[in-house]
Amino acid sequence: MDRHPAYSGEMFNRYVHEADKSVVSQMQKKYWKTKQALIKATGKKEDEHVVASDADLDAKLEIYRTIQTSCMELLKVIEKYQQRLNCLSQEENELGMFLKGHSEQDKTPAGKMMNATSKALCGSAKQRLALRVPLYRLEQEVGTFRRQAVSDTLLTVNRMEQSRTEYRGALLWMKDVSQELDPDTYKQLEKFRKVQAQVRNTKMQFDKLKNDVCQKVDLLGASRCNLLSQSLAAYQSTLLHFWERTACMMSQIHDCFKGYQPYKFSALKSLQDPFDHLTKEDLIKSKEKEKECISNEVDKLVLLDEEPEASEGKQS
Repeated sequence: MDRHPAYSGEMFNRYVHEADKSVVSQMQKKYWKTKQALIKATGKKEDEHVVASDADLDAKLEIYRTIQTSCMELLKVIEKYQQRLNCLSQEENELGMFLKGHSEQDKTPAGKMMNATSKALCGSAKQRLALRVPLYRLEQEVGTFRRQAVSDTLLTVNRMEQSRTEYRGALLWMKDVSQELDPDTYKQLEKFRKVQAQVRNTKMQFDKLKNDVCQKVDLLGASRCNLLSQSLAAYQSTLLHFWERTACMMSQIHDCFKGYQPYKFSALKSLQDPFDHLTKEDLIKSKEKEKECISNEVDKLVLLDEEPEASEGKQS
């Protein structure tokens, strides 16, 4: 049996670190990393124990993706909400101006009612636009949060995913080497220890980035809650103030209109053909009258044709 020099743990790690810089070692690491990336891309089943060990990390990544998606959706909703507010305020103001124009021509109590209602609608339209101030601030803060905090976390997530691919690729490498391992063969044992050291190094890097991602996701969720609570508090107070002012104006108008005689309006829901309300008997009678009129006209024409013939016979 061949004798080989023994190495201490520190000396062997130093030897492995130097051996890792060789071209062959670099090619082997890239090969197993590419193989792991291909397994992930094609969706092939991985080792269930390795996947289960990253369950807490995958849960944090799911939270991060939810935050990322919800920020984008919230920005779209705020933009649409502002557009709807502008349209609603414009329509409300136009209705108020319409009532004001007709109230100047009507000197009856109805004119006074239209005048008071027009003032309330125009005032409500102006106050509704005040809601845009907290909404604009919320949009700016959410946009800044997405561009800075979410993007910074995404960089850490991408680095962690690369490190995880390298770590799992090293595990595949070690599994492949262990299947051909012969403890009595020094070269195979040395190769296994080299791969084992590679797994240890990649695991250390992956664990560090994994911890960074979990901490950043927790901080990201807390920051978003704080941001929304402050921004939505300002919007809530503005909205309550708007409804209080609007309700007060409408209540005053309602009190002023007490004692006025209400108007009764009737509107046509659909236009009907004048013949639709006739019964069958009426339709039959109308058709008979039409036939009689046509026959009378025909008789008159016949008589007119016979009169010239008669006059010619007398002359002859």
